[in-house]
Amino acid sequence: MDVKSSAAKIPPPSVILGFDPGRDKCGLAVWAGGRVLTHAVVPAGETIATIAQWIQEFGVTQLVMGNQTTAKQWRSRLEQELVPCPPLALVDERNSTLEARDRYWQLYPPRGLTRLLPRGLRQPPRPIDDIVAILLIERYRA
Repeated sequence: MDVKSSAAKIPPPSVILGFDPGRDKCGLAVWAGGRVLTHAVVPAGETIATIAQWIQEFGVTQLVMGNQTTAKQWRSRLEQELVPCPPLALVDERNSTLEARDRYWQLYPPRGLTRLLPRGLRQPPRPIDDIVAILLIERYRA
């Protein structure tokens, strides 16, 4: 078998954009090759433009979105405003905020007096919607 023909049958790697929709702010993350390439929390008004930019920049092949808060409205907007819109999958986002809080402290270990607080009392110092988007990708891939 010739190398060219066998290489042509290998599917391209998936590039997944996770999206935690919200009313005021949204969490976004891009995953490819077994790692997170970028993540951010953006104002709701900038979300479509940021997603469009990341689709171009990273070659996104799949959108993954939480199925709770405002999901119906966001899905409609994405399908209307992103041309072409990559395939969109809804993922159960129940308990993702609590899980994201724990993940935040794994990614950014507490320092100073914060590390002395019991785990359940620690509050991340910034919005964690982007961490939720990472968790949505992980749930989708599981």
